[in-house]
Amino acid sequence: MKSVEDYMKLPYNYIIQSISDESGHYFYAHVLELDGCQTTGETFDEAYKNLEDAMRGWIETKLENGFDIPLPIEQNKYSGKFIIRMPKSLHYRLSVEAEQEGVSLNQYALYKLSK
Repeated sequence: MKSVEDYMKLPYNYIIQSISDESGHYFYAHVLELDGCQTTGETFDEAYKNLEDAMRGWIETKLENGFDIPLPIEQNKYSGKFIIRMPKSLHYRLSVEAEQEGVSLNQYALYKLSK
C-alpha cells in the first residue's frame, strides 16, 4: 500500500479554469483522475496551492477508509487512433464535405473534432 506522499509524487492531471459568474471572478481547480477532489482560489497560484491541499486530504481520507486511489492517466498509452461507427448518411456527408475541401476524410474529421 502506498502512502499519501507516494501518491502526491505521481503525475496527476490538474485542471484549473478561470471562471467569471454571478459570484465574481475566481479559479476552479480539480484533479482529473480523483472524482470530487476540487477547490477554488482567487488567483491561479492560490487555486493550485489549494488543490494540492485538497488532494492530500482527499487521498488521506480514501486511504483511511480502505478505498483504492486511481492512478494518473498516462498520455503515452494512447496511440492517437480510434475507430468510430456512424450512420451511413453522416459518413456520406462528411466524405462529400472533405472532398469539397480537398482533404482526406481523416483530416476533415480531425478538423471537425478540434472545433
